Amino acid sequence: MKKILVINANPKPQSLCKSIADLYSQVAGVKHNVQSVAVANMHFELSLDQGYDKVLPLEPDLLRFQEQVIWCDHLVIISPVWWGNIPAKFKGVIDRTFLPGFAFKYKGKKGRLEKLLHGRTSQLIFTLDTPVFWYKYVKGNLIYKQLKSAVLGFSGIKNLSSTYFGPVLSSTEEKRDKWLKKTQKLASNI
Repeated sequence: MKKILVINANPKPQSLCKSIADLYSQVAGVKHNVQSVAVANMHFELSLDQGYDKVLPLEPDLLRFQEQVIWCDHLVIISPVWWGNIPAKFKGVIDRTFLPGFAFKYKGKKGRLEKLLHGRTSQLIFTLDTPVFWYKYVKGNLIYKQLKSAVLGFSGIKNLSSTYFGPVLSSTEEKRDKWLKKTQKLASNI
């Protein structure tokens, strides 16, 4: 039995991402221990006006998020693609919580990187309004590169798969049903 954290990274309270996250949690919850978090329901200071020069105390929602990340074996991040990347509020969650001493630390005089979240895996599910091929192969697939390498990989989390659903704006109900069936399959096979 795995401990799975399902993250709905969409800051909108109602969205296709929410439907995907709810379904994934329900299906995976049959065989695994699942917790979920919705960025839309989190309250915290988004802006790092002093960068990392001044440490901001973490608000309760961010402390809880860190506890959930430590608790889990497997993270499922469900995010819309906004302006080619993750929404600002989810980026704020990462900026505020994936900190030195939590996600990574540097050791020794040469500053060797120690990945503190190693041993965990992840699965990425993205919704987007552009055609998937266009986004991935013409626009450069920025969301995947940022999350897989710059965030998850840097912290020691190994990404197992990424799934793209789009374009959402022009999708039919039949197409969305196919995406939800694909979500069921992903959650059943974890």
